[in-house]
Amino acid sequence: MVKIMLDAGHGGKDSGAVGNGLREKDLTLNIVKKIGNLLNDYEGVEVHYTRTDDRFLELSERAAIANKLKADYFISVHINAGGGTGFESYIFNNTKDAKTIAYQNVIHAEIMKGIGNVTDRGKKRANYAVLRETHMPAILTENLFIDNANDAAKLKSEQFLLQVAHGHVIGLEKAFGLKKKAKPQPQPKPQQKVSDKKLYRVQVGAFADRENAERLAEELKKKGYPVYITD
Repeated sequence: MVKIMLDAGHGGKDSGAVGNGLREKDLTLNIVKKIGNLLNDYEGVEVHYTRTDDRFLELSERAAIANKLKADYFISVHINAGGGTGFESYIFNNTKDAKTIAYQNVIHAEIMKGIGNVTDRGKKRANYAVLRETHMPAILTENLFIDNANDAAKLKSEQFLLQVAHGHVIGLEKAFGLKKKAKPQPQPKPQQKVSDKKLYRVQVGAFADRENAERLAEELKKKGYPVYITD
């Protein structure tokens, strides 16, 4: 079982970055929920969230939730600001953990593939609390710039946010060797024998001309109905 902790950056009184009619705290929650929904299609994955609604959490609380759960991986999702453009990811600046580095390499690459024609700002390191205080491999993703008009136009698209989520999920799939759940095959319905069916007698009508009665009888027989002509 792989336990994935999803952390939607900011929330509650902390809106995060704002720009172009968007708030970081809303976008991060939207993306995180999409990631979680997509992960439900995989075997042996437990998805957990630091928040699933608009609430404020201290950075240390977020790390503590993951540590208490003994999560296998921590992903903190953010939206950037400051006039740039594109995508970048972070791991803790002092880490020497081979898994943390390997997971960043894989996940960063898959997000870039997922979001298409976007500037790759690179794989970086930082002394962020959620990376420093978590006891498991962790990554923080910065998904475009909320104060860049072109980036914001993408962030207003649900399809683009789904691509962002999908990139995170494919990265996790490759990093952890996740397998999709087998889809149940529809069972063919057993063929009913005529003898098993309940038969209903239908009186179609009476004909003054036997020829007309026989003509209708032939049409009904072609469609598989048992037909009898009586005087």
